[in-house]
Amino acid sequence: MSVDIFINNGKELQHPAVTDNIVWSTDRSGAAGKLTFTVVKDEHLSFFEGNEVILSIDGQKIFYGFVFTKKRNKQPTIDVTAYDQLRYFVNKDVYQYSNMTASEVIKMIVTDMADPNRDGFQMNLGNIAQTSFIIQSRTEDNQSLFDIINNALKMELENTGNMYVMYDDVGKITLKSADDMRLDYLLDSSTGQDIDYQSSIDDQTYNEIKLIFDNKDTGMWDTYIEKDSNNINNWGLLRYTDKLQDGENGQVKADQLLRFYNVETRRLKISKAFGRNDVRAGSWILCNLSLGDIVYQNYALVEKCVHTWSESEHWMDLTLLGGAMHAKPLSSRMPQRGGAPGYL
Repeated sequence: MSVDIFINNGKELQHPAVTDNIVWSTDRSGAAGKLTFTVVKDEHLSFFEGNEVILSIDGQKIFYGFVFTKKRNKQPTIDVTAYDQLRYFVNKDVYQYSNMTASEVIKMIVTDMADPNRDGFQMNLGNIAQTSFIIQSRTEDNQSLFDIINNALKMELENTGNMYVMYDDVGKITLKSADDMRLDYLLDSSTGQDIDYQSSIDDQTYNEIKLIFDNKDTGMWDTYIEKDSNNINNWGLLRYTDKLQDGENGQVKADQLLRFYNVETRRLKISKAFGRNDVRAGSWILCNLSLGDIVYQNYALVEKCVHTWSESEHWMDLTLLGGAMHAKPLSSRMPQRGGAPGYL
């Protein structure tokens, strides 16, 4: 296995010697891809914050980003932290838009960031899957670009049941349906060295959904309620209350949210699983695991993925999210009650 770091300082493409581990981490939403590594400082090596960084595995580019932090001590080495393009989505802005899908919101923001009249940074759009829910009107006041986009994707998920993942695909902002991110990677008891498992109804579990719409035509509040009486008897009343936006179907959304939230939240952390380069946050991987109270033989959603390359070794630390882990094979469409992981 050939693992190479390249740094472009604007004058030349450098190939520094790397010591210790190379670590690449991704999160499903709200964070940029992050690469950390340590290089040997010699008289030929010269690079600065903002310079391009490429991680290549056996000649295939895995990561493209930019130097953000350099750290040194008495040793002749430099600890480097680089992020992909999504790091710039931490920037805050004000947006007011209408009759747009989440896909169109992403394209609008990336286009604005590349606008030279706005001192924009050159962003590169990759394949942006077409979402379907039309957001009638929304104002985002001094919100991070991450939050603006995630709010639009959340409305898509809650109103249609369709889940999408945005990420930087080696220098191209990409949006994919979760259905297109299934992998044939199998995780079983022999794949990882340690498992940390938790099931809970304390976080993002609700058995009653109450949605309210301020109907300006009637001057009244329209209320939509969906509940699961059996789980209310089992767990007590766990209510989710929210206001509807213009254009949202209250009954459809209440039903979708109950299917979504009316399950135990199950989280798995797997340490030192066998590494595979195409596994990233947002992927679905196959699991065959005995977890004590259940045997999970199904897909699981990767919430966080940390790759580590060390000499000839490659492993991953994974955070997986699931709901009813005895469910039928999953789809990114909202499943029936009791059959889906909590996604948000």
